[in-house]
Amino acid sequence: MSELVRKAHQTVAGGRQASLKKKGSVSLWWMYLPALIVVSIFIIYPFFKGIQVSFTDWNGFSQTKNWVGFEQYTRMFQDPDTWLVVKNTLLYGIGSTVLQNVIGLLYALLLNQSIKMKALTRTVVYLPVIISPLVMGYIWYFFFAYQNGALNDVLLWFGLDQINALGNPDLNPWIIVFVNTYQFVGIAMIIYLAGLQGISKDYYEAANIDGASAWQQFKNITLPLLMPAVTINMVLNIIGGLKLFDVIVALTGGGPGNASQSMSTFMYALYFNRQDAGYAATQGVLMAFIILVLSLLALIYFKRREVDAS
Repeated sequence: MSELVRKAHQTVAGGRQASLKKKGSVSLWWMYLPALIVVSIFIIYPFFKGIQVSFTDWNGFSQTKNWVGFEQYTRMFQDPDTWLVVKNTLLYGIGSTVLQNVIGLLYALLLNQSIKMKALTRTVVYLPVIISPLVMGYIWYFFFAYQNGALNDVLLWFGLDQINALGNPDLNPWIIVFVNTYQFVGIAMIIYLAGLQGISKDYYEAANIDGASAWQQFKNITLPLLMPAVTINMVLNIIGGLKLFDVIVALTGGGPGNASQSMSTFMYALYFNRQDAGYAATQGVLMAFIILVLSLLALIYFKRREVDAS
């Protein structure tokens, strides 16, 4: 009889634990509700509203929206400006991502060593991150400006001709990539530095015993174990670079013409300067699709290259 009672108590206790666990899970979901409401109001609803607007010829101000079907999409793919701004957007996204990760990793490898003024160097590299991108753009504008710009003042001091760097359509997109890289390379550095400090020294001690060179240690130990940090940096940098806006507005305003426009600045110009909100929304849908596809591809690619260090 006592054995039956004990089993009955165990059954009841197990049921209570399951019930409490279920109640805890339900109460935990209520904690997500405020964040879900905010995301729905400010991200999900505007996104689907933008898709709806892309099927109209709305000017952005009138009360009426005329349904035009896929007319705006046909116009977008036939517009040569679309391919120009897509090319620029890919340059800003991919170019900035490559440079930020390469330079950020080099900084992290340097700061992971026992060097003097490590804290000062880390602070100096990270400091531009806390500055507004718009302010950063204006700071560099006064460096590259044709009239009274610091760069041309230096060239004139050496007896050389001035250059109109921001007015050169072949050069100014690369200047934007440089400024964006300079500002946000500190984020990549910090993430890589955290990843490096999480790698056990035992791996390097074993490699030194086996006579592995510094390059072999980096290739076979550091880089594979650093892949989670690479994944984070790649995805963040791609998303940030593809939606670049502030720096472009401050440096070139998207000019000359549309030579340095990104999809973000092009949408802004379409909506506020040309009062063509329907077409701007269509460009926004294309930009969202490009960001989604590239970020997912990067996430999948680098996730598959992560190794288990446990």
